Amino acid sequence: MEHSEQSTGLAIAGAFSQANRRALRWKRAIDLAGAAILIVLLSPLLCLIALLVRVTSPGAAIYRRRVLGLGGAEFDAYKFRTMRRDADRLLEHESELSRRYRENMKLRSDPRVTAVGRFLRRLSLDELPQLFNVLRGEMSLVGPRMIVPEEGARYGNALARRLSVRPGITGLWQVSGRQEVDYNTRIALDLEYIDRWSIQLDLQILLRTIPAVLSMRGAY
Repeated sequence: MEHSEQSTGLAIAGAFSQANRRALRWKRAIDLAGAAILIVLLSPLLCLIALLVRVTSPGAAIYRRRVLGLGGAEFDAYKFRTMRRDADRLLEHESELSRRYRENMKLRSDPRVTAVGRFLRRLSLDELPQLFNVLRGEMSLVGPRMIVPEEGARYGNALARRLSVRPGITGLWQVSGRQEVDYNTRIALDLEYIDRWSIQLDLQILLRTIPAVLSMRGAY
């Protein structure tokens, strides 16, 4: 565990070469305080959403998505389940659906998404359980998009730089059009965030996230 924590610290410092250690400590402090406060304030909403997911479609309320974290370590990112329980099987058996998904890692008018799930996605409410990932040190409130292992190859030589920071619940991609942004632009925004990172940038993104989500632009 000690070795893992040391490696994590070095990875963050390497990515944010222009940031001093004090700024990085502030980033983590903001993550911890923000996530803890939001979980307390939103706990009634979290319980209500979990209940709605359970009673409107078979399956667990929480979906665990295996993603790449700091240094390439895999972890389970928590989300409210927005799809049918047999979503993965449906994707395997529908070749055209699978092809479209692999192309952009997203599907417009995804037939696997439930009615409640579609509402949750439009307002990004399905992402709220990731606040617990932030508390666990696996994610940050603000950062690059989280990516699944099979997306790593798309980053080419920039993959190590992308994996040198924690993924965020929100980020430049979230406030720049969400699903309307093509995949190569998503990669560019991830790397731009790393290069430009500062506490001020994080705060700006956090302030822009609420109107971006409420506008529902690029949400599907």
